[in-house]
Amino acid sequence: MTQAYYSAVLDHPVDTVWSLIRDFNNYPAYIDGVSESVIEDDKRGDEVGAIRRFCYLGNWIRQRLVDHSDRQHTLTYAGLEALPYPQDGSSQVPSPTRYQGTMHLRPIVEGDRTLIEWSVALDTEPADADRWQALFGSWIPAWTDSLARTLARSS
Repeated sequence: MTQAYYSAVLDHPVDTVWSLIRDFNNYPAYIDGVSESVIEDDKRGDEVGAIRRFCYLGNWIRQRLVDHSDRQHTLTYAGLEALPYPQDGSSQVPSPTRYQGTMHLRPIVEGDRTLIEWSVALDTEPADADRWQALFGSWIPAWTDSLARTLARSS
């Protein structure tokens, strides 16, 4: 098991950021490259156990909402299928990985800003761990930047 982690300061109040990300189905609103998202089985986007199916850069992915707390401003999701490593021209393609991600928001009193912590635990083959960690280590900042751009447009 390995982990990718990223944190950043968003220049918006925690309640503003949380109102955007708290709905598990709201991914297309703040992640560039997500064109569509659907919650299966008529569950709510804040209901633990809800499954979202979304299209990211032309690939359909399914995730389950594992934990959700309005009080703690946190949500945790898990991939339902192992994620294949993207084609990168390498002859050694890492094995698919299982993963679980957590987004946690904390208020920063000075300036009424938000600290976002986004981590993804990766259940990989040991030989593939570094490549998966590096990949998610590049994706999470990009997703966080996308969130920041969305917040900037809405203010």
